Amino acid sequence: MRDASRIEAFLEMMSAERGASENTLSAYRRDLEDAAASLSGAWGGIASAPAPAVREHILSLAARGMATSTQARKLSALRQFYKFLFSEGLRGDDPTSTLDSPRRAQTLPKTLSEADVDALIERAQKEAAAPPDGIDPVSALRLHALTEVLYATGLRVSELVSLPLSVAKRDDRYFTVTGKGNKERLVPLSARAREAMRRWLEARNASAALAQSSYLFPSSSESGHLPRQVFARELKALAARAGISAASISPHVLRHAFASHLLQNGADLRVVQQLLGHSDISTTQIYTHVLEKRLIDLVNRHHPLAD
Repeated sequence: MRDASRIEAFLEMMSAERGASENTLSAYRRDLEDAAASLSGAWGGIASAPAPAVREHILSLAARGMATSTQARKLSALRQFYKFLFSEGLRGDDPTSTLDSPRRAQTLPKTLSEADVDALIERAQKEAAAPPDGIDPVSALRLHALTEVLYATGLRVSELVSLPLSVAKRDDRYFTVTGKGNKERLVPLSARAREAMRRWLEARNASAALAQSSYLFPSSSESGHLPRQVFARELKALAARAGISAASISPHVLRHAFASHLLQNGADLRVVQQLLGHSDISTTQIYTHVLEKRLIDLVNRHHPLAD
């Protein structure tokens, strides 16, 4: 019971003081409960586990076949938890202070070519104008709006599906988005995204079942807005109908495409950081491979001694 209460207190702090999202809190809960099960030794549980036991737990993750990214995430959760216990005077040391994070191989984000994105959005636009058999006209308009807005803004899928209706009642050239840590940012909408949004709002407001909701993309789900899993499933089905591999696409891949295509076409990395809502430029630097390719192309085209 003591472990459970310590974990709950930590999660409450992460929510109240750091504005952690529900997804982040759920991930912390899973990782800490997994660690608590592993560290339930004679010392009394995770809250009082000695440093050697914590180290052994971290080493066991690799033996269980977990990816280095998963190991690093679980260690990060433990670091935050033990720092919280130490700061609250609930523990006199931090058993993770001498642990090294697992080395992660640098992987490039999955993305889509501009041609694939064009094909995807063109298919969504056609289905919104003339829904094929078996596809609800209102759902087709919603999917078109979601796809256009996601590619135009690079929003996180959780930010997109939970947008309040109020964002569409302001200047239609921008959305004001509340992201991680309750930080607000402005994201501009393209002309195509604004038009798709206009058509969606007409259909939404004409539906008695949808018009009274406070969400831009209402649903009968427990949250009251479209679940991200539903959007992801609809996006994959749209990709398949557009002749694109469903396995290659997700809302997060479209977010990566937004960032990569901006950089390919000359955008500054700091601007992309702001649009994506990254608090640290190092997070945005996963896209530097795009900048490197652009610089090489520039040198090859313009340097007098280039081949």
